[in-house]
Amino acid sequence: MPVAERIHRDVVSYVRRSARMNTTQQRAWDLHHEDWVVRLDAGERDTSVAASARVDWTAVFGRQAQLMVEIGSGTGHAITELALAHPEANLVAFEVFLPAVASTLGRLARHGVTNVRLVVADGAQALPVVFDEASITELWTFFPDPWHKARHHKRRLVGAEFAGVVASRLTADGTWRLATDWDDYAEVMLATLEAEPGLVNRHEGWAPRFELRPLTKYEQRGLDAGRTIHDLAFGRR
Repeated sequence: MPVAERIHRDVVSYVRRSARMNTTQQRAWDLHHEDWVVRLDAGERDTSVAASARVDWTAVFGRQAQLMVEIGSGTGHAITELALAHPEANLVAFEVFLPAVASTLGRLARHGVTNVRLVVADGAQALPVVFDEASITELWTFFPDPWHKARHHKRRLVGAEFAGVVASRLTADGTWRLATDWDDYAEVMLATLEAEPGLVNRHEGWAPRFELRPLTKYEQRGLDAGRTIHDLAFGRR
């Protein structure tokens, strides 16, 4: 499979919020960011990724191991659970909201997790820049912003171009796991990923709920509102 072109993220899938941290977040940041936060060369925005950015993940983690990646890790519930379940793996979490990254640092520390590194950057833009082809064994995009208004659909993370990039970065037995609680976005995700020649659905249609994905407050709000949770799991063809 040819290496996918770098995504140009002039239209991003997120909105930056205030970077102000509370006291607990600031303490966690001060204690742990030097060890667990990886800085990338930035582009035009502070969360964009320069085309020249490079990362030696083996050096960053101090060991060679399979790579697992989450884009949009929020306050770290999922990445913490996944890291605890996979101590043999190196996990990388991308999140653009700085207080959420600080909360994740605190959560990792409380659970004694040391096999996670966080990046404050656009994960979709970083993926083809700082990861080699066929290098990621698991990629997670859980509950990306649905941008449910039609005029905002161009901001959605999961699209044809991004699907091509993911396909090129997954290992031969790698898996891309997704979840959303918006029906229309779920249908678009399914159609987009099934149309990508480099990907194959690991199930007939929707996937069963990923057993390692914790039930977060965000997901519970969707359930309380009567929305259906849709899971997908695609591998590299």
